[in-house]
Amino acid sequence: MIQEQWPSEWLRGVLGVCVLRVLLDGPSYGYAIIQRLADAGLGEVKGGTLYPLLGRLEDAGHVEVEWRPGDGGPGRKYFALTPSGRDHALQQASDWAAFATVTRALTDAALEKKG
Repeated sequence: MIQEQWPSEWLRGVLGVCVLRVLLDGPSYGYAIIQRLADAGLGEVKGGTLYPLLGRLEDAGHVEVEWRPGDGGPGRKYFALTPSGRDHALQQASDWAAFATVTRALTDAALEKKG
């Protein structure tokens, strides 16, 4: 399965933890976050999906926003983890890893029956 074909419900489930992971590396702006997600193999994430997620993270106190002037162009809205957001990102990564282990064990068993 190529990355552009991931089912949308899978992406919705993992997008939050992946965005938090990107922000663990430092403040970033929307297009750069989208690019990092694509480079990681998640395919194209639309701004209409990303920005509401970032808004929810901001409302929860996990992300803070800062406008920075652009280099010869318009300014950019940068998103950075707050201290509680950093803790939340690490907890989400841990929880997701545990969930992935459980689901992987279940799906691997199906692949073993295939042969």
